[in-house]
Amino acid sequence: MDDAVLAQLMLPPGLPGSGRLRYAAAMQLNRAGRLSPEALEVFRICSPRDGEDPMILLGQRGLARELPAPSASSPEQSLHALLDEVDVYLSGLAGPGTGELRAGLAMARGKPISLPKPQKSAVVDAHLQQALVQLRATHPSLALAIAAAAPLLKWVTYDAYPAELIGESFRTGHAFASLVGEEAPFRAEDFDIGLFLIAPHVLYRDHNHAAPELYAPLTGPHGWRFGPDASLVIKPAHEPVWNDPFAPHLTKVGPVPFLCLFGWTRDVMQPATVLPATDWPQLESLRITPTGTFE
Repeated sequence: MDDAVLAQLMLPPGLPGSGRLRYAAAMQLNRAGRLSPEALEVFRICSPRDGEDPMILLGQRGLARELPAPSASSPEQSLHALLDEVDVYLSGLAGPGTGELRAGLAMARGKPISLPKPQKSAVVDAHLQQALVQLRATHPSLALAIAAAAPLLKWVTYDAYPAELIGESFRTGHAFASLVGEEAPFRAEDFDIGLFLIAPHVLYRDHNHAAPELYAPLTGPHGWRFGPDASLVIKPAHEPVWNDPFAPHLTKVGPVPFLCLFGWTRDVMQPATVLPATDWPQLESLRITPTGTFE
């Protein structure tokens, strides 16, 4: 099955005729045995209304995990495709760090690829699909590339923080995977770019590190602040956050899992440090709504 059919299935809502095009693609995938009758029915229901996102109804019916992943003749192709999609995405962002990260991607593209042993994560198994449902609505090609490459990556948790300081919910509720870096498929020294996933409502407490860092959130809304005990601000998906070296920052995840591209441009082996604050209990219990308000 041509992956162009998958791209048609993931057309963003609002385009004239997109509802019927998505349904036509769904029928082809169903006939090929790659889409269940239940998921096909969702695309049929949404087909007359171009502005309605079938991904929302698929999520409500527990069918998001049934969406087919793009085919690839090799793992190398899937990883190269993700590298290209990350580069395209970063090219559309303004602000510090994007030029340095794209330069690192360009250098990595010409090097041999290494296939580390994949490492699964319970956080990824539980939450990646929900994040990709939201991302598919605006960036279908990037979402498909992440879905295809995710099983090939080494997903790990950052364990250098003292457990009593970082908190149990973050310690057990996050995972990241490097695409370009010291031990990544695309090898690079003192440079790291990859995917970062945090479960819904988790608080990533105040911290800092020597590495200058770009976060490019692919989902939202989420809460941010840039100093212990400072006010929390809500930011939507696709609004990049740049952290200078040793600049404090905190993330409070909203109702959708926090999925982002992260990039460290130097000093990547220096550990991060938790910065104590007095209001963590309140922020742990705080809930952000899908519209970006506080409950």
